[in-house]
Amino acid sequence: MLVEAGHACAAYQDKALRNLPCKRVQMDEIWSFVYAKAANVEKAKAAPASAGDVWTWTAICADTKLIVSWLLGSRDLDAALAFTGDLRSRLASRAQLTSDGHGSYLSAVDATFGDDVDYAMLVKLYGADPQAETRYSPAKCIGARKEPKIGSPDKKHISTSYVERSNLTMRMHMRRFTRLTNAFSKKVENHAAAIALHTFYYNFVRIHQTLKVTPAMAAGVTDKLWEMDDLVAMLEQWELSNFKPEYQFVVRQYAIGKGHSVSVLWRGGEVDSIYGFASEYDALQWIKDKSQAWLIDTKTARS
Repeated sequence: MLVEAGHACAAYQDKALRNLPCKRVQMDEIWSFVYAKAANVEKAKAAPASAGDVWTWTAICADTKLIVSWLLGSRDLDAALAFTGDLRSRLASRAQLTSDGHGSYLSAVDATFGDDVDYAMLVKLYGADPQAETRYSPAKCIGARKEPKIGSPDKKHISTSYVERSNLTMRMHMRRFTRLTNAFSKKVENHAAAIALHTFYYNFVRIHQTLKVTPAMAAGVTDKLWEMDDLVAMLEQWELSNFKPEYQFVVRQYAIGKGHSVSVLWRGGEVDSIYGFASEYDALQWIKDKSQAWLIDTKTARS
């Protein structure tokens, strides 16, 4: 159910988050892991191929606080290219981008946007590693350097504060991202589904404390405040559009001789046949009047 809901949320936002009027976008990545941390995968029992560290790349509109784009992957140039490519496809016009100093951003933004962007890096400067709890405590940030890279970014808007706060919200809202717990994701599919659900809730359902509306409303993506009932209705509609029914009835005429049969085609590929109908009308009447009782008896016998 979680994976299906995640697919539905991702598909809806993929269509809805297009031609966005964002003028200032901030980008960042947030670390997590699936099944086991990278250093422990080799020793882990029955670790799947997807086990290890994963990074969620996120982009947020600084004005509307809309999560414009996200990508689950590794922290390399290929992922950066896919992420910035998706981001560009969602923007209506030229925007100012800011990222941290991760090297893959510069190559990816240059390859994806060319000169059609105002891009800068906010490179943080760190002091010595902390003396205590060095395993989990980051080095102390002692400053930051603003570095324009492409176009003419406005220096007063070179910041990653909003996207870093958004990533903190992600870590606080999803137990899978919480450090030093056993609530981490065991499957990458579940991890991706949880992220899709979170971004949908954040963009469409949760009222932003400063804006007093949802980010999706602030960005003009929707004109209403979504409730959980709307999310459930969207999920049900997606299921109808993307899943085969549990069963289908098909009336067939005998290849030899006279008469008809009803074939029951189950979602999993199994086929049951009911024979002995003199005409197509009789077969259709059986489907109308008696098929539900037959289905109940068949399911009961197989349970």
